[in-house]
Amino acid sequence: MRLRNLSLTLACAIALAACDKKEEAAAPAGPPPAAVTTAPASVRSVVEAQEFPARLEAVEAVSVRSRITGYIQEVHFAQGEEVRKGDLLVTIDPRPIQARVVRAEADIAALVSRLDLARLELARTQKLIASQATSQRELDEKEAAVKDLEASIKAARAALDATRLDLAFTRITAPISGRVGKAEITAGNFVQTEGPESPLLTTIVSSGPLYVSFDADERTFVKYGLRGRGTAKNGRLPVEVGLAGDVGFPHAATLVYVDNRVDPQTGNVKMRALLPNPDGTLVPGLYARVRLADPAGARELVTVPDAAVGTDQDRKFVFVVGADKKATYRPVQTAQVVDGQRVVLEGLKTGEQVIVNGLMRVRPGQPVAATPEGGKPAAEGKAPADGAGKS
Repeated sequence: MRLRNLSLTLACAIALAACDKKEEAAAPAGPPPAAVTTAPASVRSVVEAQEFPARLEAVEAVSVRSRITGYIQEVHFAQGEEVRKGDLLVTIDPRPIQARVVRAEADIAALVSRLDLARLELARTQKLIASQATSQRELDEKEAAVKDLEASIKAARAALDATRLDLAFTRITAPISGRVGKAEITAGNFVQTEGPESPLLTTIVSSGPLYVSFDADERTFVKYGLRGRGTAKNGRLPVEVGLAGDVGFPHAATLVYVDNRVDPQTGNVKMRALLPNPDGTLVPGLYARVRLADPAGARELVTVPDAAVGTDQDRKFVFVVGADKKATYRPVQTAQVVDGQRVVLEGLKTGEQVIVNGLMRVRPGQPVAATPEGGKPAAEGKAPADGAGKS
């Protein structure tokens, strides 16, 4: 009986050992190499350029407001039309201010009449004081009365000038030439100027050249910024501009302004280019793209297919396939795209193989099965493409 139990125990142990060996043999050796497509980094003659998003801004923009309180008598402009500097836009009812002008003129006339009388009395008193027929105190009072009336007349004339200014302000004219906006307040409404801010009547934006405003990085500032501060004598940097819907950058502008400081929080500096607008079709607020080209001209630069460049937050990177058939993460500094090729300024050498297709399936240090772009994949060791082999 003991021999029989021992035999059963040995048989169970042998069976368990055999199962362990089968499981070890069935365990995979590791994930297969990822199938990717590669392309070499090449050199081509390129004019280095930097691209930035931008907005169009008016060279001149005015918010038209009333300087006086009163009722709007008439609106003289059509909304959206072109106006010239000095054109009448709005009329405030002038009658209350005209009445104030008449009253101020009457006050001045009365003061002048009193002054004439005071001067006559002063002259009489001076004759009497010569003959010692009156006291010095009375003479001093007459002289003080004349001076007091002269000061009152000056104050009254200043008040009259201010009232006449208010009367002139009843005619609100265009301070600049440009395109007028909509009428925010129409005829018959009361305009109250007391308070922190007078109500807006309308707006005017110049319809000539426009500013193209954009934020450039520190590297662009160091390279182009100092020249962008130049005057017309030493030349301005040309700027290429493309609007929404444009293919490429068909509009030509000129860099006219570079801010005097770099924002330490964002690392950007504000720049502004002047864009001609001869037909007035462009308006402020439009989205634009700008490109700053290297004034030194074309030079030999490394390029790779644009699909090979990935984005990691605020950095650009590529995966380089080395001699060990493994993917190596490589941060790069890039510039513009030329004919589908991304210009690489730093981080890559000519001839290095970069992954073009399969970038999102690769991790740093992972083995890959590389196929040259346009070539045929190897039959062995090829991993299934994304979605292949799934049931």
